[in-house]
Amino acid sequence: MNHPRILSIGTANPPVRLTQEQTFHAAGYQGERIRKIFLNSDIDYRHFYLEGPPNRDESSDQLNQRYLRGAIRTGCRAILNCVNSARTTVQDVGFLAVCSCTGYVCPDVGSRLIAHMGFSNSVKRASIIGLGCAGALPTLQRAVDFVRANPDRQALMLAVEICSACYYVDNTLETVVGNAICADGAAAFLLSGGPQGHRKHPQIIDFESFIDTEHIEEVGLQHRDGKLRIVLGASIQHLAGPMIEAALQPLLQRHGLSRSRIRFWVVHPGGRKVIDNVQKHFGMTDTQLRFSRTVLRNYGNMSSPTVMFVLEEVVRNGDPRAGDFGVMVALGPGMAAEVALLRW
Repeated sequence: MNHPRILSIGTANPPVRLTQEQTFHAAGYQGERIRKIFLNSDIDYRHFYLEGPPNRDESSDQLNQRYLRGAIRTGCRAILNCVNSARTTVQDVGFLAVCSCTGYVCPDVGSRLIAHMGFSNSVKRASIIGLGCAGALPTLQRAVDFVRANPDRQALMLAVEICSACYYVDNTLETVVGNAICADGAAAFLLSGGPQGHRKHPQIIDFESFIDTEHIEEVGLQHRDGKLRIVLGASIQHLAGPMIEAALQPLLQRHGLSRSRIRFWVVHPGGRKVIDNVQKHFGMTDTQLRFSRTVLRNYGNMSSPTVMFVLEEVVRNGDPRAGDFGVMVALGPGMAAEVALLRW
């Protein structure tokens, strides 16, 4: 059986790249307590889609329009990087799935990209909205479903977020933390049901989810004064490990695997404390989580694309070999743990 395979990966970020010190000042915060939150986040740099000096007085309409422009430009670059790497074009894509949560437009971002980039007029499409940091994995599953049903066709999935368009300021700790770690970026995977593909890119074997609705309000976005405000409940760092285990255990059991068989842990870096708690819960080594920490340090938390950046880091620097297994892990609103089993 030929499992769907990732043919290529493309990532992109807006051109504005700031250090945490620069971001602290640009955000308009004051005081050493908040500055320490920014500087103690294990993040060195973040990218933002800005159209001039930071404007802390943007209206909700201005924020959503900036989201749209940033999503189209950054998403377009990620798609081009992806298809160019595979030496193909968007005309060859049979299915386009786009996930995003940091703005809302109708027609959706995917339809606008189809028009902007010249996809086929018959391309199938799906828009996955509101799944936050976990959104990439359900979107990947839709792309996998398509190529399983159409093994001679290609699917492309895009995760794109402009978290800076959810900029809201108050004095609560969770708002400060959200503004201290969230960033902008996009990532794309091109998939095929056939045997072709570079040996460094994995097959997608299976998926599992665990949704704990008792904690549905712990993470996500709220509307405040017409703007989107990031919600990051303090409890999520402690919930992460048990929730991931609840999704991971049946996935591994279904395939007769133990955790020791997993060489690559592709874990979404939701924040330093989340990674620390996942590491402690599963007894992982620093080496096992080095790719997640590298992405957090260089990009911050870009919401849904971030776990895709981690897989790109594994492909580039992890030296994956035939027979290696990997697990992609993301946690997001719902509250949901999403996992995917990979095999090289």
